[in-house]
Amino acid sequence: MSCSARLTARGLAAIDTQSPTLADRCWRAALSAAALGYALGVGVRNWAFDAGVRGARRLPIPVLSVGNLTVGGTGKTPATIAVAQRLRAEGLAVGVLLRGYRREGGAVQVAADPAGPPTPWQQVGDEAALLAERLPGVAVVVGADRFLAGQEALRRFPLEVLVLDDGFQHRQLRRDLDLVMVDATDPLGGGRLLPRGRLREPAGGLRRASALVLSRWDQAADPDGIRRALSLAAPGIPQILTRHCPARLTSLERPGLQSPDLLRGRRVLAVSGIARPAAFHHTLTALGAILAACLPFPDHHPYGRADLEAIARAAATARADWIVTTEKDAVRLRQPACSSPAGRPVLVLGVDLEVMEGEEVLGGLLRVYGRGRRG
Repeated sequence: MSCSARLTARGLAAIDTQSPTLADRCWRAALSAAALGYALGVGVRNWAFDAGVRGARRLPIPVLSVGNLTVGGTGKTPATIAVAQRLRAEGLAVGVLLRGYRREGGAVQVAADPAGPPTPWQQVGDEAALLAERLPGVAVVVGADRFLAGQEALRRFPLEVLVLDDGFQHRQLRRDLDLVMVDATDPLGGGRLLPRGRLREPAGGLRRASALVLSRWDQAADPDGIRRALSLAAPGIPQILTRHCPARLTSLERPGLQSPDLLRGRRVLAVSGIARPAAFHHTLTALGAILAACLPFPDHHPYGRADLEAIARAAATARADWIVTTEKDAVRLRQPACSSPAGRPVLVLGVDLEVMEGEEVLGGLLRVYGRGRRG
């Protein structure tokens, strides 16, 4: 693990612990001081865009953003897939733009060309590779400057609408629709800005949203309180309630779909390198799996041989029947250096975004703005 990754992990541990030690309190104090500088920077930046001091560039076709207010784990990737699939079902030629976190490629890379093979995940990032895998026929383009990435996408493909993944704070590119993901298990990131908490900007930023998409609503501890708090932060903004529905179970090495119900009664080792491993563990237990052990890695972790050996040892110690991981992790595990550990099956659990309330709102927004209405 890199030095920056270790520092990030240590900081998150200090934030999340319910029984802070003296060292944790010291970390929290340092992070609180850093958060003051972060708050100033975010405030000046948002003011500059709101006041027109800084301008946003517009692409010639509609841009629909899926973003969030907090860091990590709100369900942007399943939401982006769902939005792109719905637009495709409307008969539109769709492209997806995203930054491509922790990638090795150049300024702008094409992760998925509808007419060609996918690009290796190391060049475009695991999220882009997963989008390319789940969205056949959709162009997926990565680049830190999403306007330039959009121009490249339009130069190469005859697109009619673009979906901007993780775009709520990328205000340099004008959007026609802003869907903002809110994790119902931690809706406002502890109420504190980075790095002391998980908020990328103050909760008032939600007022820029076209709609709030509340993920993991089935796990919400205080549904009424969450809706009231969000209504105060973003009055009049529609709230769409969703959950992550286990949709498919596949083998890491062999093609073919199986029912997630097969996990019921099985002892499993849960392996994940995602922002919110607890949500993955909750899904497994809700399916009836026996969680023999959990082996979390840092978010976006690039698996190697040593990791596979650690997974094999953990599976043997826990007497796990199967090793189960997420689709995003499967992208990083599905490589020559990562074969099935210790002969145990490695299964991949896929989830889809399911709308529980607000289907008409979401469908109406996508139909109107996907077809080109300017907001």
